[in-house]
Amino acid sequence: MIDVKAPKLTVVGAGPGDLDLITLKAIKALEKADVVLYDALVNEELLQYVTNAEIVFVGKRLGCHAYTQDQINELIVSMANRFGHVVRLKGGDPFIFGRGSEEIEYAEQFGLETEIVPGISSALGVPASVGISLTQRQISDSFWVITGTTSNHELSKDVYLASKSNATVVILMGMHKLDQIISIYKENRTDDLPVAIIQNGTKNTEQKVVGTISTIEKLVAEHKISSPAIIVIGEVVKSNSRLTSYFQEHFDDEFIFQNLNLE
Repeated sequence: MIDVKAPKLTVVGAGPGDLDLITLKAIKALEKADVVLYDALVNEELLQYVTNAEIVFVGKRLGCHAYTQDQINELIVSMANRFGHVVRLKGGDPFIFGRGSEEIEYAEQFGLETEIVPGISSALGVPASVGISLTQRQISDSFWVITGTTSNHELSKDVYLASKSNATVVILMGMHKLDQIISIYKENRTDDLPVAIIQNGTKNTEQKVVGTISTIEKLVAEHKISSPAIIVIGEVVKSNSRLTSYFQEHFDDEFIFQNLNLE
């Protein structure tokens, strides 16, 4: 007699990239999975924790989709009904611009049991990994996390509001709109705010440049920084203890950081 497993979906956050930044609960889910559907931003080394499951890449990157979101939703349900436990492995945290809630809601419409395993969001983990504290007493009382590209492929209107605040601003998926972001800040600010951009944060391929609103575009072009990358804007970048000595030496002259080793 064939043992038919109950269909289940577990949406798992894989963390920002470093192999060691996945949670123990996430590893246990991978070990118990019958099917793993993983995204483009997931460190593929994490698949070593998959012990006995079918593994399917369903990544979506700019201009290149292995599957549409609707197809992924349908695949989750069909795989769960056929094999049992489906783990949907997503980069960062699945509920921070990860569409995890959409997949949970779709699966539950078809009677699947569901579970959520949070992950370390790149919006928090990547700045912290290079020593940037998003909040800091007497400098920043709050922070915004904004998507640089909305579902209709436009820059989020929240960038306009955030640029007028004193909060630290973290922008995900914003590299293709960096020129627009900088233009908004120049329009709404007179101060030359510090900016850090970290590509492939926490991975061994990580690259980073730090400058200001007036210099960052030039630095990005010179050092060929591209997606996936996190943009951090605010005074907390300047207050980073790992960078203090450089700021003290160069701030009055040009306030440019180039390829600093922040390890």
